[in-house]
Amino acid sequence: MAPADALKRLHERLAPLDRAERISASRALGRVLAEDLLAPHDLPDFPRSTMDGFAVRAADTFGASEALPAYLTVVGEVAMGTAAAVQVRSAEAARIATGGMLPPGADAVVMVELTQDVDERTVEVLRPVAPGENVIQVGEDIRRGSAVLPRGHTLRAQDLGGLASLGIVEITVAPRLSVGIISGGDEIVAPDATPSPGQIRDINTSTLAALVEQAGHVPVPLGIVPDRYDALAEAARRGFTATDVLILSAGSSVSTRDMTAEVIASLGTPGVLVHGVSLRPGKPTVLAVADGKPIFGLPGNPVSCMVTFDLFVTPTLAYLTGAGRPARRTTAARLAHGIASAAGREDYVQVRLEERDGERWAVPVFGKSNLIYTLVHADGMVKVELDDGGLPEGAIVPVVLF
Repeated sequence: MAPADALKRLHERLAPLDRAERISASRALGRVLAEDLLAPHDLPDFPRSTMDGFAVRAADTFGASEALPAYLTVVGEVAMGTAAAVQVRSAEAARIATGGMLPPGADAVVMVELTQDVDERTVEVLRPVAPGENVIQVGEDIRRGSAVLPRGHTLRAQDLGGLASLGIVEITVAPRLSVGIISGGDEIVAPDATPSPGQIRDINTSTLAALVEQAGHVPVPLGIVPDRYDALAEAARRGFTATDVLILSAGSSVSTRDMTAEVIASLGTPGVLVHGVSLRPGKPTVLAVADGKPIFGLPGNPVSCMVTFDLFVTPTLAYLTGAGRPARRTTAARLAHGIASAAGREDYVQVRLEERDGERWAVPVFGKSNLIYTLVHADGMVKVELDDGGLPEGAIVPVVLF
């Protein structure tokens, strides 16, 4: 089954969660809005200068030039942070700083660089300005009642600044999901242990936990489980009860993968929806739903595990919280070596980016899916579409950045 079809089958058996929480907007970076936000007032709610200079009536500057400047009487200065206490009438001007409130009677601002002081009470305007020039009008940024941000939007730094500008200090957001992580295999030991012959340190728990955090959720490591059905089933039941999403990173043997699928199927209905996808690396992936909760059986090999997390877990976490699929950061690069691929299978190849004579090149980092440093040495990955049969050397390709 193609990866896109597998993900669709999974999401057809899931529904976005109806939970939400009220939090301070200042702590909402990376959170997903659970409500539509509307502007409570115009922004700005008074006309503001965008330049240091003089607030004027634009008509008084028409025809002004360096050879024949317009002479205006300076009637005062607009103090910052207060309502303008001066009024501008015909042939008058008021000093104003960037951000100052445009005084009554004025409809434009002349940049200070286009003026010249004659004395304390008179200024020459050397060029004309149009009505509204160098002024932000009331509601020009956003109008009262208009949409600020929609439900499902993932909040960025600039969004928090926008909310602060409107006095929106509390918002309703989707919850952070708890994601249980089980790493399986008789050969796996903890990272702080010294492996015996035939053993390796656990890579996937650390990688998956970081990916969960990167997606804005809470990883719950559930330990390393040996390749025994009873041990794996007990850990899976414990994780299934305690978390919103469960990931089992299985061993690499066929028997172990089958056992993982059996354990997942035992957790609830409808059970396993997909067991195997047309993908390299990541073919033995298991996608399941038990009583409305998603469960993933990801390959034990680190590269396969990371690729399948990106393809299946990341969009599912977004779907459950009502968010759109996170936009992938990509860059275009020229392929330094050809990539072979079998028709009917999506391939993901790790690449390193290099600059050569002002052009960006993608250099494939070839290696087996159990070699973590093919990922460490890579900047991103290139996708070979299902029926492409490979990519030629020199092709311009999109690189999905890590």
